Amino acid sequence: MASQGAAAATKALNPAFNPRTVHFWAPVLKWGLVIAGISDFYRPVEDLSINQNAALTATGLIWTRWCLIIKPKNYPLAAVNFFLGTVGAVQVSRILMHHQAMKKQEQKAAKTA
Repeated sequence: MASQGAAAATKALNPAFNPRTVHFWAPVLKWGLVIAGISDFYRPVEDLSINQNAALTATGLIWTRWCLIIKPKNYPLAAVNFFLGTVGAVQVSRILMHHQAMKKQEQKAAKTA
């Protein structure tokens, strides 16, 4: 009985999500990637990499799902990965729309020439 109380006290004092674990620091540090992706919204589309942003999208979505499967569930890490995937998807769509506009512009220029 006393050992159960001690175990409960230890668990209460050392939760899975605290600054002494990776469950805390992984989401905190990963927000840097999200902030970097958001800052890329202001860069010209020509300077963005489709491969890099597709990789950010894929890893963000894959790790969001993984964070909801593992035990203990890591909701802060799932949230940051969701935003990482979203930022990557927005960038990929910007790049694809730019490429599509460039193709239309080239076709228009070829017709007038």
